[in-house]
Amino acid sequence: MYKNRTKIILSGKTGFLGSHLSAFLNRSGYEVVGLGRQDFLLDSRDMARKLEGAKAIIHLAGAPIIGRWTASYQKKIYDSRISTTKKLVAAIRLLDSKPEVFLSASAVGIYPDQGQHDESSGLVSEGFLGEVCTDWEAEATRASKMCRTVMLRFGVILGQGGGALPKMALPFRFGIGGKIGSGKQMMSWIHLDDVVKAIHFAITKPDIKGPVNVTAPNPVSNKTFTKTLARVLRLPALFPVPSFMLRLVFGQGAIVLTGGQTAIPKKLQESGFVFKYPELEPALRDLL
Repeated sequence: MYKNRTKIILSGKTGFLGSHLSAFLNRSGYEVVGLGRQDFLLDSRDMARKLEGAKAIIHLAGAPIIGRWTASYQKKIYDSRISTTKKLVAAIRLLDSKPEVFLSASAVGIYPDQGQHDESSGLVSEGFLGEVCTDWEAEATRASKMCRTVMLRFGVILGQGGGALPKMALPFRFGIGGKIGSGKQMMSWIHLDDVVKAIHFAITKPDIKGPVNVTAPNPVSNKTFTKTLARVLRLPALFPVPSFMLRLVFGQGAIVLTGGQTAIPKKLQESGFVFKYPELEPALRDLL
Protein backbone atom coordinates (compact mmCIF):
# COMPACT_ATOMS: atom_id res chain seq x y z
CA MET A 1 0.00 0.00 0.00
CA TYR A 2 2.83 2.40 0.90
CA LYS A 3 5.37 1.22 -1.67
CA ASN A 4 7.98 3.93 -2.36
CA ARG A 5 6.42 6.30 0.20
CA THR A 6 8.78 8.10 2.57
CA LYS A 7 8.24 6.90 6.14
CA ILE A 8 7.57 9.37 8.96
CA ILE A 9 7.15 8.36 12.61
CA LEU A 10 4.62 10.45 14.55
CA SER A 11 3.87 10.24 18.26
CA GLY A 12 0.60 11.81 19.35
CA LYS A 13 -0.90 10.87 15.97
CA THR A 14 -4.48 10.67 17.30
CA GLY A 15 -4.35 14.01 19.14
CA PHE A 16 -5.71 17.37 17.99
CA LEU A 17 -2.55 18.46 16.17
CA GLY A 18 -1.32 14.96 15.35
CA SER A 19 -4.48 13.92 13.51
CA HIS A 20 -4.40 17.01 11.29
CA LEU A 21 -0.66 16.67 10.68
CA SER A 22 -1.02 12.98 9.84
CA ALA A 23 -3.77 13.70 7.30
CA PHE A 24 -1.68 16.46 5.68
CA LEU A 25 1.42 14.27 5.44
CA ASN A 26 -0.60 11.38 3.98
CA ARG A 27 -2.01 13.71 1.33
CA SER A 28 1.54 14.87 0.63
CA GLY A 29 2.65 11.33 -0.17
CA TYR A 30 4.26 10.18 3.09
CA GLU A 31 3.67 6.96 5.01
CA VAL A 32 2.83 8.03 8.56
CA VAL A 33 3.43 5.46 11.31
CA GLY A 34 2.00 6.36 14.71
CA LEU A 35 3.56 5.76 18.11
CA GLY A 36 1.07 5.17 20.92
CA ARG A 37 1.40 4.83 24.69
CA GLN A 38 2.12 1.12 24.44
CA ASP A 39 5.10 1.78 22.17
CA PHE A 40 6.74 3.86 24.90
CA LEU A 41 6.63 0.81 27.18
CA LEU A 42 8.91 -1.05 24.76
CA ASP A 43 12.61 -1.33 25.51
CA SER A 44 14.96 0.76 23.39
CA ARG A 45 15.81 -2.04 20.95
CA ASP A 46 12.17 -2.83 20.21
CA MET A 47 11.47 0.88 19.84
CA ALA A 48 14.41 1.16 17.42
CA ARG A 49 12.95 -1.59 15.26
CA LYS A 50 9.75 0.45 14.98
CA LEU A 51 11.72 3.54 13.95
CA GLU A 52 13.86 1.80 11.35
CA GLY A 53 13.70 3.34 7.90
CA ALA A 54 12.06 6.64 8.90
CA LYS A 55 13.15 9.86 7.21
CA ALA A 56 11.73 11.94 10.06
CA ILE A 57 10.57 11.34 13.63
CA ILE A 58 8.04 13.82 15.03
CA HIS A 59 7.36 13.70 18.76
CA LEU A 60 4.15 15.47 19.82
CA ALA A 61 2.91 13.27 22.68
CA GLY A 62 2.37 14.77 26.14
CA ALA A 63 -0.31 15.19 28.82
CA PRO A 64 -2.47 18.35 28.50
CA ILE A 65 -0.98 21.41 30.18
CA ILE A 66 -4.31 22.95 31.19
CA GLY A 67 -5.56 21.25 34.34
CA ARG A 68 -5.31 21.50 38.12
CA TRP A 69 -1.61 21.28 38.89
CA THR A 70 -1.54 18.89 41.80
CA ALA A 71 1.85 17.39 42.57
CA SER A 72 0.81 14.16 40.84
CA TYR A 73 -0.45 15.98 37.74
CA GLN A 74 2.70 18.05 37.48
CA LYS A 75 4.66 14.79 37.54
CA LYS A 76 2.41 13.45 34.76
CA ILE A 77 3.01 16.58 32.64
CA TYR A 78 6.76 16.28 33.18
CA ASP A 79 7.16 12.53 32.69
CA SER A 80 4.91 12.38 29.62
CA ARG A 81 7.36 14.72 27.88
CA ILE A 82 10.83 14.10 29.27
CA SER A 83 10.66 10.31 29.68
CA THR A 84 9.19 9.72 26.23
CA THR A 85 11.75 12.00 24.57
CA LYS A 86 14.54 10.19 26.40
CA LYS A 87 13.18 6.85 25.14
CA LEU A 88 13.08 8.05 21.52
CA VAL A 89 16.62 9.46 21.62
CA ALA A 90 17.92 6.19 23.09
CA ALA A 91 16.22 4.28 20.27
CA ILE A 92 17.65 6.62 17.60
CA ARG A 93 21.10 5.96 19.02
CA LEU A 94 20.66 2.25 18.25
CA LEU A 95 19.62 2.75 14.63
CA ASP A 96 22.11 1.79 11.92
CA SER A 97 20.44 4.28 9.58
CA LYS A 98 19.55 7.46 11.44
CA PRO A 99 16.57 9.64 10.44
CA GLU A 100 17.33 12.85 8.58
CA VAL A 101 15.55 14.89 11.22
CA PHE A 102 14.07 14.55 14.70
CA LEU A 103 11.37 17.11 15.54
CA SER A 104 10.32 17.36 19.17
CA ALA A 105 7.47 19.47 20.52
CA SER A 106 8.15 22.20 23.04
CA ALA A 107 6.29 25.41 23.91
CA VAL A 108 6.70 29.17 24.13
CA GLY A 109 6.14 28.66 27.86
CA ILE A 110 9.92 28.30 28.02
CA TYR A 111 10.13 32.11 27.79
CA PRO A 112 9.39 34.59 30.61
CA ASP A 113 6.16 36.58 30.41
CA GLN A 114 8.09 39.84 30.08
CA GLY A 115 9.78 41.01 26.90
CA GLN A 116 9.74 39.87 23.29
CA HIS A 117 11.47 36.63 22.39
CA ASP A 118 12.78 35.06 19.21
CA GLU A 119 14.82 31.87 19.13
CA SER A 120 18.03 33.69 20.08
CA SER A 121 16.57 34.73 23.44
CA GLY A 122 18.58 33.26 26.27
CA LEU A 123 15.96 34.06 28.90
CA VAL A 124 14.04 31.17 30.45
CA SER A 125 10.95 31.26 32.64
CA GLU A 126 11.66 30.39 36.27
CA GLY A 127 8.27 28.67 36.69
CA PHE A 128 7.18 25.07 36.23
CA LEU A 129 6.59 25.44 32.48
CA GLY A 130 10.06 26.87 32.00
CA GLU A 131 11.51 23.89 33.88
CA VAL A 132 9.50 21.37 31.84
CA CYS A 133 10.41 22.95 28.50
CA THR A 134 14.09 23.35 29.40
CA ASP A 135 14.46 19.70 30.43
CA TRP A 136 12.32 18.56 27.48
CA GLU A 137 14.52 20.38 24.99
CA ALA A 138 17.69 19.21 26.73
CA GLU A 139 16.65 15.59 26.15
CA ALA A 140 15.75 16.30 22.51
CA THR A 141 19.07 18.08 21.94
CA ARG A 142 20.91 14.83 22.70
CA ALA A 143 19.73 13.62 19.28
CA SER A 144 21.56 16.49 17.55
CA LYS A 145 24.80 14.49 17.61
CA MET A 146 23.08 11.85 15.46
CA CYS A 147 20.72 13.81 13.18
CA ARG A 148 19.32 17.28 12.55
CA THR A 149 17.16 18.16 15.54
CA VAL A 150 14.35 20.73 15.78
CA MET A 151 12.50 21.84 18.92
CA LEU A 152 9.06 23.13 17.92
CA ARG A 153 8.09 25.84 20.41
CA PHE A 154 4.33 25.97 19.91
CA GLY A 155 2.16 28.92 20.81
CA VAL A 156 -1.63 28.69 21.31
CA ILE A 157 -2.87 26.59 18.38
CA LEU A 158 -6.22 27.76 17.02
CA GLY A 159 -8.28 25.17 15.15
CA GLN A 160 -11.70 23.56 14.91
CA GLY A 161 -12.72 20.46 16.83
CA GLY A 162 -10.07 20.67 19.53
CA GLY A 163 -7.35 22.72 21.15
CA ALA A 164 -7.96 26.03 22.89
CA LEU A 165 -10.38 27.83 20.56
CA PRO A 166 -13.61 25.90 21.22
CA LYS A 167 -13.05 26.33 24.98
CA MET A 168 -12.41 30.04 24.52
CA ALA A 169 -15.47 30.55 22.32
CA LEU A 170 -17.91 28.59 24.50
CA PRO A 171 -18.52 31.27 27.19
CA PHE A 172 -19.25 33.82 24.46
CA ARG A 173 -21.92 31.57 22.98
CA PHE A 174 -23.63 31.62 26.38
CA GLY A 175 -23.27 35.40 26.62
CA ILE A 176 -20.70 35.35 29.43
CA GLY A 177 -17.45 35.83 27.54
CA GLY A 178 -14.74 38.29 28.51
CA LYS A 179 -11.05 38.90 29.03
CA ILE A 180 -9.06 36.75 31.44
CA GLY A 181 -7.66 38.55 34.47
CA SER A 182 -6.14 41.90 33.52
CA GLY A 183 -6.22 41.02 29.83
CA LYS A 184 -2.69 42.42 29.48
CA GLN A 185 -1.02 39.02 29.19
CA MET A 186 0.24 38.28 25.69
CA MET A 187 -0.96 35.45 23.47
CA SER A 188 1.40 33.99 20.90
CA TRP A 189 -1.18 32.23 18.74
CA ILE A 190 -1.12 30.38 15.39
CA HIS A 191 -3.71 28.93 12.99
CA LEU A 192 -3.69 25.12 12.79
CA ASP A 193 -3.11 25.20 9.02
CA ASP A 194 0.06 27.22 9.51
CA VAL A 195 1.28 24.85 12.25
CA VAL A 196 0.93 21.82 9.97
CA LYS A 197 2.66 23.57 7.08
CA ALA A 198 5.42 24.89 9.35
CA ILE A 199 6.20 21.37 10.58
CA HIS A 200 6.35 20.08 6.99
CA PHE A 201 8.54 23.09 6.13
CA ALA A 202 10.92 22.17 8.98
CA ILE A 203 11.11 18.58 7.71
CA THR A 204 12.09 19.65 4.21
CA LYS A 205 14.40 22.60 5.01
CA PRO A 206 17.84 21.23 5.99
CA ASP A 207 19.00 24.59 7.34
CA ILE A 208 16.34 24.65 10.08
CA LYS A 209 17.56 23.23 13.39
CA GLY A 210 17.46 23.94 17.10
CA PRO A 211 14.55 25.83 18.67
CA VAL A 212 11.87 27.18 16.31
CA ASN A 213 8.99 29.41 17.43
CA VAL A 214 5.85 28.02 15.79
CA THR A 215 3.71 31.11 16.26
CA ALA A 216 2.08 33.72 14.04
CA PRO A 217 4.20 36.86 13.56
CA ASN A 218 1.63 39.11 15.26
CA PRO A 219 0.96 38.12 18.89
CA VAL A 220 -1.80 39.99 20.71
CA SER A 221 -2.85 40.70 24.28
CA ASN A 222 -5.64 38.64 25.80
CA LYS A 223 -7.78 41.77 25.80
CA THR A 224 -7.28 42.22 22.04
CA PHE A 225 -7.89 38.53 21.44
CA THR A 226 -11.13 38.72 23.43
CA LYS A 227 -12.39 41.79 21.56
CA THR A 228 -11.53 40.21 18.19
CA LEU A 229 -13.20 36.92 19.10
CA ALA A 230 -16.35 38.75 20.22
CA ARG A 231 -16.42 40.77 17.00
CA VAL A 232 -16.08 37.66 14.83
CA LEU A 233 -18.81 35.86 16.79
CA ARG A 234 -20.96 39.03 16.86
CA LEU A 235 -21.42 38.53 20.58
CA PRO A 236 -20.65 40.76 23.58
CA ALA A 237 -17.55 40.44 25.78
CA LEU A 238 -18.92 41.82 29.04
CA PHE A 239 -17.85 39.36 31.73
CA PRO A 240 -14.14 39.29 32.56
CA VAL A 241 -12.89 36.18 34.36
CA PRO A 242 -11.09 37.19 37.59
CA SER A 243 -7.68 35.64 38.13
CA PHE A 244 -8.62 34.44 41.63
CA MET A 245 -11.45 32.31 40.18
CA LEU A 246 -9.03 30.59 37.83
CA ARG A 247 -6.66 29.93 40.73
CA LEU A 248 -9.54 28.33 42.65
CA VAL A 249 -10.21 25.99 39.71
CA PHE A 250 -6.69 25.27 38.42
CA GLY A 251 -4.42 26.09 41.36
CA GLN A 252 -0.92 26.89 40.11
CA GLY A 253 -2.06 25.73 36.65
CA ALA A 254 -3.97 29.01 36.29
CA ILE A 255 -0.69 30.58 35.15
CA VAL A 256 -1.30 29.01 31.72
CA LEU A 257 -4.29 31.34 31.35
CA THR A 258 -3.22 34.38 33.35
CA GLY A 259 0.34 34.52 31.98
CA GLY A 260 1.60 34.67 28.43
CA GLN A 261 4.63 35.18 26.22
CA THR A 262 5.50 37.34 23.22
CA ALA A 263 7.22 34.92 20.83
CA ILE A 264 8.30 35.91 17.31
CA PRO A 265 8.86 33.23 14.59
CA LYS A 266 12.17 34.69 13.40
CA LYS A 267 13.66 31.42 12.10
CA LEU A 268 10.60 30.51 10.04
CA GLN A 269 10.40 33.98 8.52
CA GLU A 270 14.12 34.18 7.74
CA SER A 271 13.97 30.72 6.12
CA GLY A 272 11.21 31.86 3.75
CA PHE A 273 8.10 30.40 5.38
CA VAL A 274 4.96 32.30 4.36
CA PHE A 275 2.10 32.41 6.87
CA LYS A 276 -1.39 32.00 5.46
CA TYR A 277 -2.83 33.69 8.56
CA PRO A 278 -0.36 36.25 9.96
CA GLU A 279 -3.19 38.34 11.48
CA LEU A 280 -5.66 37.20 14.15
CA GLU A 281 -9.02 38.33 12.76
CA PRO A 282 -8.77 36.54 9.38
CA ALA A 283 -7.63 33.40 11.25
CA LEU A 284 -10.66 33.51 13.57
CA ARG A 285 -13.04 34.24 10.69
CA ASP A 286 -11.76 31.20 8.84
CA LEU A 287 -12.23 28.96 11.88
CA LEU A 288 -15.51 30.37 13.23
